[in-house]
Amino acid sequence: MFILARESFASVENVVSQENCLWRWIKFLCLGLIAVNSQAVRAEDGKNPTRPNVIFIMADDLGYTDLGCFGSRYYETPHIDQLARQGVRFLNHHHCQNCAPTRAAIMTGQYGPRTGVYTVGSIDRFDWQSRPLRPVENVEKLPLDPATIAQQVQRSGYQTGMFGKWHLGLNGSYHPSQRGFHEAVESSGQHFNFKTTPAQKDTEGKYLADYLTDRAIDFIERHQSEPFFLYLPHFGVHSPFQAKKEWIEKFENKPGVGGHRNPVYAAMIASVDESVGRILDKLDELKLADKTVVIFASDNGGVGGYEREGLHKANDVTDNAPLRSGKGSLYEGGTRVPLIVRWPGVAPAGVECRTPTIHVDLYPTFLEITSAEHPGHPLDGESLVKLIKDPGAKLHREAIFQHFPGYLGSGQNQWRTTPVSLIQSGDWKLMEFLEDGRLELYNLTSDVGEQKNLAATYPDKVNELQSRLKAWREEIKAPMPAKNASPSESNNGVRKGRASQKKSQKGKAKAAASSED
Repeated sequence: MFILARESFASVENVVSQENCLWRWIKFLCLGLIAVNSQAVRAEDGKNPTRPNVIFIMADDLGYTDLGCFGSRYYETPHIDQLARQGVRFLNHHHCQNCAPTRAAIMTGQYGPRTGVYTVGSIDRFDWQSRPLRPVENVEKLPLDPATIAQQVQRSGYQTGMFGKWHLGLNGSYHPSQRGFHEAVESSGQHFNFKTTPAQKDTEGKYLADYLTDRAIDFIERHQSEPFFLYLPHFGVHSPFQAKKEWIEKFENKPGVGGHRNPVYAAMIASVDESVGRILDKLDELKLADKTVVIFASDNGGVGGYEREGLHKANDVTDNAPLRSGKGSLYEGGTRVPLIVRWPGVAPAGVECRTPTIHVDLYPTFLEITSAEHPGHPLDGESLVKLIKDPGAKLHREAIFQHFPGYLGSGQNQWRTTPVSLIQSGDWKLMEFLEDGRLELYNLTSDVGEQKNLAATYPDKVNELQSRLKAWREEIKAPMPAKNASPSESNNGVRKGRASQKKSQKGKAKAAASSED
């Protein structure tokens, strides 16, 4: 455009005097075009600090209705509610049923069958030997070959930082500091007297959510003059249930509402909300709010809803009602999570989006926001920027999927889930349970609590969705659990052979509550 503009000047000068008003007007227009083009070139420059900053805050085990802006009348989340009033609430967003697979999907933009990360730990964490199927082996560390979203954003010129729970491998090349984050401090497991990797000297006497927020704010202050990508994955509100005394006292005498009534858990939520408030205040103080996209979510459903499923020793700490079940289940209570996006000047304020979305959408969304390049490996999601700008817009894809070829227990002979695959397309959700081929069909618009199985009522819809689900599994090469030839004999043999091992691990097992990942 610059060359064309210069040629335009030359041709005009041959016929019009520079003193002529027409010449001056044409020259003004051409210079304006040159300026616009120069700004566009600068905007495409990967190191241009005018690109928006991105802050992604993710709570751990926070249920869908655990926020005021998502329905709670007991927990108090004024700062997250403020964020929702200023941005878009995604009401139909889904993550995996527990921690690690969600984080793997977000970091790679890929469904579990591509990464092999389906759950936490090995398949022997639960007594699958008593069941009809042998689970697919679980990958416990995020494979090194797919480029993480942090690596792609870093390559595009962003400063990258992560402070909190990683849960995808901590040794050597698996540590987040080797996966695209310029700065990374990992900590999870305790809220008081916590340890960090790498070890830090300034943790004594601090509450983990406060400490991680301190580190995040320090990162923002040091990189306020350049584009940054900040990932703040809190360990709150995961067990053990530990909170600051002043927050517990605030809720001790407050009457519970429904399944929301635990003052310690409420206090933990308050600390996460306090963290969000401090981040928002810092952005205002540094005049960065208009230049920063802030995203808030949870990694999976809340630890509750089990008693309604007949899991009587599951120790509900919250309730995801009206959603069914909770963390560890692939019913909506285990996978539907709050997602909030504030993007000043781009996202409308205080609106809702009901389009089904899922974890693998976040990677391409971050790519588009930051103008980072495609990583070269397959991406299974679709950018949500279109929906962020216009919550009524339509995505290109027609369905989202989940595939869990394993077991998650909840006490002896109790199961939060058995192997299952699912497809959600528009209002419809089909679940195919892999032990016996059982099919469950729900209309999530009229029955968000998944109480009425419509499989027998709508056989054509079942056939359509099941065909699409099978085609997706074939396309993505999803491994299926194998038949367990003799469950009862296998169970007895394993119990005899591992008696001493289980005895030695009894203490650990006792410490791992039903809310364990």
